[in-house]
Amino acid sequence: MALFWRIFGLNALVLGTATALLLWAPVTVSVPVALAEAVVLIVGLAVMLVANAVLLRVGLAPLERVTRRMATVDLLRPGQRLSVAGHGGVPDLVRAFNDMLGRLEDERATSSARALSAQESERRRIAQELHDEVGQSMTAVLLELKRAADHTKDPALRADLQHAQETTRGSLDDVRRLARRLRPGVLEDLGLISALTTLTTDLSTHTGLAVQRRFDSDLPKLDQQAELVLYRVTQEGLTNVARHAEATEVAVSLFRDGDHLRLQICDNGRGIGLAHEGAGIRGMRERALLIGAKLELEPSPQGGVQVSLSVPLSRNGR
Repeated sequence: MALFWRIFGLNALVLGTATALLLWAPVTVSVPVALAEAVVLIVGLAVMLVANAVLLRVGLAPLERVTRRMATVDLLRPGQRLSVAGHGGVPDLVRAFNDMLGRLEDERATSSARALSAQESERRRIAQELHDEVGQSMTAVLLELKRAADHTKDPALRADLQHAQETTRGSLDDVRRLARRLRPGVLEDLGLISALTTLTTDLSTHTGLAVQRRFDSDLPKLDQQAELVLYRVTQEGLTNVARHAEATEVAVSLFRDGDHLRLQICDNGRGIGLAHEGAGIRGMRERALLIGAKLELEPSPQGGVQVSLSVPLSRNGR
């Protein structure tokens, strides 16, 4: 039934019931209106309004569900659909809303894939320039400083040149580390486990966090995109721990769980609390959608946050 006829029928039912009561009930209205008659009319009007409100509430409930879902839907959490039964105006509207969500999710996934692909290409370009241009220039400066320090006879000047050498060497290490973060060459050359091991080792070295690793030895083979998503999610998760968690320990696990590959990052920090998800977590969710994975954040047994990424092997490995 169309929404118009549904509302019309509900109001017609209430008005018809009221008319029948006036026709067959021993109720009269005198002039002037007696107190008892006024009470009866007011009570009857109240009953009509309540009945009409209840019927309209029932009839328009599906629209309220659609409104609430429209206000809370998150395209980074796909599959949020409203249940629908029957045919007509309101059920057809709910079906159209569910179809619209499906199209929006597909479009969001496609646009995110294009954006992330462009982002990875730009990262590779910047990393290459840092390595080839900035890195080589700083290496040349380092050699010149060493040559000057070796030929000078002034002890004070030699000490200053050696200090400049150390500063330049530290900056060169920072540039190389930044280039590795932008373009994980070890992931392409040695595989996912070696890349994650290097990533966690660097984190422990530069932040002092105690890192525990658990990587199963019989992990299935994944395609290149799935490995890159796992690496980037781990990288972003560890960055969040180092920056915001105030943790002293973090555990990184990668293991097979039935027909899924599961990545877990657990810390013993202060937890996420009531904070809203930032750009980092939203980016992790977008990457997870690229390979049909599911990302979840929940309290960890150590009191901090546990990030879980579940990757279906049917699409991304064997």
